[in-house]
Amino acid sequence: MGKVTGFMEIDRQVAKYQPASDRIRHFREFTIPMSDPEVQKQAARCMDCGIPYCHGPTGCPIHNQIPDWNDLVYNGNWKEAIANLHSTNNFPEFTGRVCPAPCEEACTLNLEDIPVSIKTVEQAIADKAYELGFIVPQPATVKTGKRVAVIGSGPAGMAAAQQLGRAGHEVDLYERESKPGGLLRYGIPDFKMEKNFIDRRVEQMRGEGVTFHCGVNVGVDVKMDQLLSDYDAVLYCGGSETPRASGIGGGELHGVHDAMPFLVQQNRRVGRENIDSTGWPSEPILAGGKHVVVVGGGDTASDCVGTAFRQGAVKVTQLDIRPQPPEKEDKLAVWPFWATKMRTSSSQAEGAVREFQVATLEFVGEDGVLTGVKCCHVDEKRKPIAGTEFVIKADLAFIAIGFRGPFKDGVLADLEGRLTLNTDSRGSVNVIANDTDYKTSVDKFWTAGDVRRGQSLVVWAIREGRQAARAIDEALMGETLLPR
Repeated sequence: MGKVTGFMEIDRQVAKYQPASDRIRHFREFTIPMSDPEVQKQAARCMDCGIPYCHGPTGCPIHNQIPDWNDLVYNGNWKEAIANLHSTNNFPEFTGRVCPAPCEEACTLNLEDIPVSIKTVEQAIADKAYELGFIVPQPATVKTGKRVAVIGSGPAGMAAAQQLGRAGHEVDLYERESKPGGLLRYGIPDFKMEKNFIDRRVEQMRGEGVTFHCGVNVGVDVKMDQLLSDYDAVLYCGGSETPRASGIGGGELHGVHDAMPFLVQQNRRVGRENIDSTGWPSEPILAGGKHVVVVGGGDTASDCVGTAFRQGAVKVTQLDIRPQPPEKEDKLAVWPFWATKMRTSSSQAEGAVREFQVATLEFVGEDGVLTGVKCCHVDEKRKPIAGTEFVIKADLAFIAIGFRGPFKDGVLADLEGRLTLNTDSRGSVNVIANDTDYKTSVDKFWTAGDVRRGQSLVVWAIREGRQAARAIDEALMGETLLPR
């Protein structure tokens, strides 16, 4: 390493945020970038730890070579740093913004609660590469004559399409929505990742020969048999978008919604698009001046909290059935794996009231309109505790308890009876394919991303898209130079 003693000499620093009172007034990103020298100092903290758990399967699903590009950044070699980062990750500007950074959990320095600021450095590398003009189209020098269709332009579909295009195949990327990006564009709020980053990658991919077909709902507008006939291979990266059923009474009341329609609508407003969206309800959902309750404790719930505050909610309460986690994990018991500990997202820090070990019993209302959420405390087995019932005032409630698979219309309906699916004990539906060749039960048809593995992280989607692209290239050509 360039600075072997850096971790002893330099304190951990991460990019700071605008004050909550300022950032809730807009939907733009609010992270304050660090200067180049500050980023280089943080990269210098990467120690010569022997076994870097940060970039193995424990810490980074996509196997970013973190110590290598930290060293390159420390030495000011930004061009080689982005080349190294791109060798494993097509879109580091995405993951540098929205990944929860399991790599930092697995960092050896996290044993002392001072991990290397890996996520901050990763984002800085990508942003610096754009600034210096290092990210340009890389079209194939030789065309194969093979045609591949990719369904879904989320991170899995985009990564696969880019890899296949660079391998020399003619790639057509089909997207149901009006613009590419999938839930990166329509699910993740702009205050976490502005959409110009997606637009820049789309332009790069167009320069590499990828053709985008937006506003095309495959299975409805274009039949699967037509695609399977027209292309040498078809890859399905449809994501996991069907909300998990809550089973909570009163869900039909006006003011009770699943989380995604709320987030999708706001992202479309910010993008100056009509809020009508294929697959999602089009009734306007707005939190301004309202008491809001969010059911769920994950990232989607947190995104609802931040969006509600920016729309002008009077109060936002977040309900989590899980017990409040400890402030600090037992390092010797869990490191280098992801730990259960108290975490506060930037949205929660903007003023949310968080209730732990609370079950949502019923949505209550008058004349068909939501007025409150009936709750109770639960024991360690998540069973209601008698006599602990209470009602939280609510004009608007969002259910954010996860997703159970792709939309049933479109591809799944069109291939019904031919495509082998798996349904787990919670009712989640996924297309069956292994993580070696990604092939489905339908000839010439592959799948990758959340539609195969279930709802997951952006970094997992990129990994699966890259691996599926390699499998398809090998199947079409008999060999492949694409990395796994």
